[in-house]
Amino acid sequence: MAQTPSLSQLFYPNITLRAEFMPETSMSNGQKFGFNRSTALGIIPLSTEIQAGIGFGKKADIQAKHSLLVANLAQINTTIDGKDDPTGGYKTLGMTYVQLKASLREKLWVYAVGGGITQTNETFLNPQPYFYGGAARLRILGLKTQILYGTAIIYNQKFRIIPVFGFTKALGNDWKVSGILPFRASVGYKVNPWLHLDFNSVYDGYSAGYQEYVISEKMIRRQNYQQVRFTLSGNAHVLNVFNLGIEGGLTEFRKVKTFNAANENLSTSSLPVAPYIGFSVRYITSKSKISSKFLKSTGIDF
Repeated sequence: MAQTPSLSQLFYPNITLRAEFMPETSMSNGQKFGFNRSTALGIIPLSTEIQAGIGFGKKADIQAKHSLLVANLAQINTTIDGKDDPTGGYKTLGMTYVQLKASLREKLWVYAVGGGITQTNETFLNPQPYFYGGAARLRILGLKTQILYGTAIIYNQKFRIIPVFGFTKALGNDWKVSGILPFRASVGYKVNPWLHLDFNSVYDGYSAGYQEYVISEKMIRRQNYQQVRFTLSGNAHVLNVFNLGIEGGLTEFRKVKTFNAANENLSTSSLPVAPYIGFSVRYITSKSKISSKFLKSTGIDF
């Protein structure tokens, strides 16, 4: 995505609109495959609480909680040999609940749970659900170094347990390396306070259902697309409320897999390297001065 994600986004309401484009390329089965995606992502803080008390063992503790919702709506359009397949593409709707919890005794943790559905006009009564959840510990190793480690559980036709490792490291005043592995990693350069450049590597894709028509019946199929992209992105903060982003580069390690209703792999096709370009705009409704100063002083910015 063109916007560079940061932990500070979680502390104020904002919405990001994004569009991604990739041209058609030939699959290993001889067909041509194209992929475009548009996304709306909204972040809604729910509450921030600070409590002080005495727990078991008569030990004093100060606890802070910050809760929020993340909502996303996406339209995915794929083409086979120049024609929409499926007609109208895929629609994805998801919701995630996130809680940041910090205390003197338990330190700083991040919890998340969410889910959603992906469907087409053809599979309106048979949507593809997905669920996920996880917890991670955040450790602050000085003002310029933080690490995050935890575990995520994902269900998308089958369960997967994925270890997650995050890091951010400031290199001087202008450079920073950060990432949430295995999903993304980046090297950022601050040109000036309102313009940032990032070199990105991102793993993503989609999984969605559709119907395949044969002479006698309609059969449910599921398509899984995976890619790794290597890009350069620029983010400009303008007029205090907008963040404009553009991202361009190449996608590699691309595969399209097709499964039947029994989750059996029917086919796997590899795709060659393809150019990628993305555009985005984020609208920031208001910003918490307290949380912003806290994040700036600690250097936290995943």
